[in-house]
Amino acid sequence: MTKDTEIDMKEVELNEMDPEKQPMTGDGQTGEKNGTIKLKVPEDEVTFTGLSKEELMKVAGTPGWVRTRWVLLILFWLGWLGMLAGAIAIIVKAPPCKPIPEMNWWNEGPLYQISDLEAFSDGLEGVEAKLDNMNQLKVKGLIIGPLHTVQADQPATLNLKLIDPSQGSEAALLSVVNKAQKKGISVILDLTPNYEGSSPWFSENADADLIEKVKDAAEYWLKLGVDGIKVSDVTVPAQSPDWSKLAAVVQGNRTEGTKNKLLMGVAKGISPPDVSQLVNTSGIDLLLSDLLTTQNAVMEKLTSMDLLSELKMQLGWGVGAAQGEQLTNQISAPGLTRLYQLLLFTMPGTPVFTYGDEIGLMGQGGASPKMVWDIEKEPAEGSVNETAEAIRKERVETRKWFRSLSDLRGKERSLLHGDFYRLEASNEALSFLRLWDQSDRFITVLNFASAPETITLKLQATEGVELPEQAKVRLSTDPDLEPETMLDLHSIKLGPGQGVLLQFPYVA
Repeated sequence: MTKDTEIDMKEVELNEMDPEKQPMTGDGQTGEKNGTIKLKVPEDEVTFTGLSKEELMKVAGTPGWVRTRWVLLILFWLGWLGMLAGAIAIIVKAPPCKPIPEMNWWNEGPLYQISDLEAFSDGLEGVEAKLDNMNQLKVKGLIIGPLHTVQADQPATLNLKLIDPSQGSEAALLSVVNKAQKKGISVILDLTPNYEGSSPWFSENADADLIEKVKDAAEYWLKLGVDGIKVSDVTVPAQSPDWSKLAAVVQGNRTEGTKNKLLMGVAKGISPPDVSQLVNTSGIDLLLSDLLTTQNAVMEKLTSMDLLSELKMQLGWGVGAAQGEQLTNQISAPGLTRLYQLLLFTMPGTPVFTYGDEIGLMGQGGASPKMVWDIEKEPAEGSVNETAEAIRKERVETRKWFRSLSDLRGKERSLLHGDFYRLEASNEALSFLRLWDQSDRFITVLNFASAPETITLKLQATEGVELPEQAKVRLSTDPDLEPETMLDLHSIKLGPGQGVLLQFPYVA
């Protein structure tokens, strides 16, 4: 064996040796040509462990660690006490929340009256199929009827407990009541005695026997589940000493834990002071007046709203509703329908509508107009009448506007039960502010003029209430005022017959 062969054999032996027995170089690495090899330790086999319990106990007692623990403990408690003090300071300095006024179901959304069931839904039985439609409009109460048996101007034929067969049946009415209540909609029954005659109470003075009949009928229907009673021309029976018996029956049917029963009256042709007196002395829960219809001047409307704003929980407002007619029939131009809807949904009080108001339905010739359903359905190709299609599209947009307003009113406290402040604008523009405590505030601006108006809003000096320089457009009938844009309150430009609802936040 040669010398070179011996060297090669030794290198093979070294390579096959156990790593622990292989010779190491001074720097911890194995040689390659000098008889040593490299040692490689896989990284995943390296583990790091903390101090053992004994080692920790030795360190924990050292002065340095003791001081560190005390410093951290003191800092923790100082921080905790600081946060507590800050929270207390915020609570003490923050203005207290204003208590929510007592609300009843008739204050929470619009009331929708159906005086002609045949025109509305082909009879009482058809009302059930329309309840989902009412729910979409956020309606809180349906006013149905009158339905009872009576011949015009014949008191002897009056039976307030019996439904006229031509109108439907008691079973059909109670079925509607039951289905509506399950959807969160209350039902009010109109018991106006002589609804087909010349005088709602047969004469200018309601006698005790007639009031007694209404009282007995009210008790009968309320016990069967009806949520409220309505009577028209309430100024007539309210003068009688027997009127209080009817109010007592409604109040007597209220039980703790259930929603209150409603006594609703309609008053026509009386002044704002007389409306106020009637509300305060009659025991009526909700009074619907015709002030918005009888007062044509913008300033008169605004003054009435201002005078009666404190009675907002007991007042209903409508345009045509007091007469049992559609809104569009009572206004000067059909194009103002959405303007009046904006007014009714944002002014203080309960908005009351007649069926069809949500689409701008108009009656003709004094007869009740037939309700139009399925307005979303587009006509088939080739059968489009341009005039009819334009009317259909306008009704779709009007209903969409109605729904937006109803939904907003139900969500915003300022619109639902907020305070009312009159704003000075112009002779043809009506504007007011609604606010509640720390909730967002709303300004309604309506231009009733036949020409464009540039409006500067002014608020009379009122402690704690100020107008901002700008406000956001929330809803608008004017195509030039897009929602979410900001408007300068010193220069609001509104087209003829247009309205806008502005919103701005509370600032402490």
